[in-house]
Amino acid sequence: MKNWRSNLTLQYIISIGLIAAIGFAGYFFVDAIGYMSVALILLMTVSILAMLFDILPVLVTAVVSALAWNFFFIPPTFTFHIGTTEDVLMFLMYFVIALINTVLTFKIRDSEKKARDKEEKEKTIKLYNTLLNSLSHELRTPIATVIGAVDTMKENKDKLSEKNTAELITEIEIAGLRLNRQVENLLNMSRLESGFLKPRLDWCDLNERIYSIIKSNRSDIQKRNVVFSPNENLPMLRIDRDLIEQAINNILHNALRYTPENATIIIRAEQETQLCIITIEDNGKGIPENEMPFVFDKFYRLPLTLAGGTGLGLSIAKGFIEAHKGKIKLKNVITGGAKFIIEIPVEKSNMQNMYNE
Repeated sequence: MKNWRSNLTLQYIISIGLIAAIGFAGYFFVDAIGYMSVALILLMTVSILAMLFDILPVLVTAVVSALAWNFFFIPPTFTFHIGTTEDVLMFLMYFVIALINTVLTFKIRDSEKKARDKEEKEKTIKLYNTLLNSLSHELRTPIATVIGAVDTMKENKDKLSEKNTAELITEIEIAGLRLNRQVENLLNMSRLESGFLKPRLDWCDLNERIYSIIKSNRSDIQKRNVVFSPNENLPMLRIDRDLIEQAINNILHNALRYTPENATIIIRAEQETQLCIITIEDNGKGIPENEMPFVFDKFYRLPLTLAGGTGLGLSIAKGFIEAHKGKIKLKNVITGGAKFIIEIPVEKSNMQNMYNE
């Protein structure tokens, strides 16, 4: 069944039916409340319908309500004849007010809708301009690195030492990983926005996955200290290893990007009843309290920072964790720095589960 907001036939039925119901009820109470009160109730009903429905059903309803009020309530009843001049004027006023109110309400709704659409369009353009500006920097730098390194190797292939060649290859590798990360973020955001993302659950050794994440970020770690002590009591967990790995990777990469040299980043993984709790904590400057509500928004980046980025990483991490029906929280550490807390409801393994799988 179509939505009533887009189904004109249903709008006609609801509108006329509502007027009929109010008229029927008013007929039995007219002696107590008076036919002028019935007019006010009908007029209020038309006004409410004008805020909800399209203009044509409401215009028809306004005409029908005026005629019904005349026929059933204005003396003499059960005729369209109106006995007094005052009642004629009241009927005309009702009719005009009902029509004007319908048209004005519809125009106000239409203007508000256009204003909302314009605001939404401007917001979307602003967001995608932010994305394009970020990408123009994030992609241009590694591409220039790759091109420069390749040109150097081509032009000086007979002059380069093995050490120089290895350094250039490392630069190309780092640039390639950076490009790959940006492309993955764009693809992942597209998957999230499509609404069809469903975790593919399988047994996973979380300790091993975290080690793999740290290793993949070795080029960004540089002078920082990433500390992870594997939790020997952590059982095999049934999760989507790719989504959780990407979420943790994005949070770790964010910490590496925004912490100063010599900072320490500590990763922990624990199991509490049916929850897997992963914390990523650093001893950097932390995040301003007034900025915390926006940290997980798309394209959001902390103001007055030189770290760059597209502002998609944390938004994607949040989406992947929520796809597991989990939660991610952020708070500042008292001694300085930020702490991300991931809570994921998981199924833990035993030998029989592993055998059955």
